[in-house]
Amino acid sequence: MITKLGLIVKYPGLALAFVSSCCFAFSGPMAKYLIAAGLAPIEAVWTRMAGAGVLMVVVLALVKPRALRIPRSRLPFFAMYAIVAVAAVQSLYFVAITRLPVGIALLLEFMAPVMVVLWVRFVRRVRLARAAFVGAITAVAGLAIVVEAWQGLRLDALGLLLGLLAGACCAGYFLMSDSFGDDVDPLGLIGWGLIGSAVILVPFARPWNIPWDAFTRTVTPSAGAHTLPVLGAYLWMVLIATVVAYILGVNAVRRLTAAVGATVASLEVIGGAVVAWALVGETLGVFQIVGGLIVLTGALLAQTATEQRPELNTKPSPDDLEQPVSVV
Repeated sequence: MITKLGLIVKYPGLALAFVSSCCFAFSGPMAKYLIAAGLAPIEAVWTRMAGAGVLMVVVLALVKPRALRIPRSRLPFFAMYAIVAVAAVQSLYFVAITRLPVGIALLLEFMAPVMVVLWVRFVRRVRLARAAFVGAITAVAGLAIVVEAWQGLRLDALGLLLGLLAGACCAGYFLMSDSFGDDVDPLGLIGWGLIGSAVILVPFARPWNIPWDAFTRTVTPSAGAHTLPVLGAYLWMVLIATVVAYILGVNAVRRLTAAVGATVASLEVIGGAVVAWALVGETLGVFQIVGGLIVLTGALLAQTATEQRPELNTKPSPDDLEQPVSVV
């Protein structure tokens, strides 16, 4: 126990990323209750984003209104965050699973850690520790085992493209969460991002057609699953799997870097499998357990790269002090 507490104190970003992935893991299982009650998947996504966005904006307006201020120069960034980091990830994934097995689509989306590592290294030209590369590849390999990617594989060109685009947008979430400056409040970014994504998804979700009476029901999504009130499942999905998950996730990426944060976030798939096993009675087999251990290994490897993060070493050397400073 002392060792675990020591790791959390030493790596607070890792602790935030781990808890965030656990919170995100509830999104899929809780959405199953909404879908079992009569909502379409895209309708469940829209109610999640709209509810979480409204909640965050209202609370911030009351307790921290300055967080909602958007610098005019940052409007394009906020718009891209809502479109790419929130709305596109959700919508592209749900379209992809109409053409690909769910496991394959999930694996393509969570190619994000590798995409982030490649972007940071070759586009941002930031030298990364070898652990970041090895951890990302190990995590993706573990995910392939978890989703049993070799079963039911059928190559659909459009589905493959959509799945990869979902992965690229997921990578964009981590990269954008790592790149904004002090003029942007993370809470305001998340709140407006959720609201913006809900607005973008209105033509697809058509909220005026949502069967709102479904939230008054109590359902059992499958044999062996726990029976829960739909409204309770929805509130948990909004509060824990969205608001808390995004807040912790963005702050974790700010501490860990995008490359490490994306790899640790892949634990969401494992957490989702465990929650689905506990709540909705889905089988947790040998492949899920073995693959989960491999993903965990990749995440632990990646977090060792935080020790070599150059931004953390802000103390100037004597040689640096002797160099002239150029202000652009």
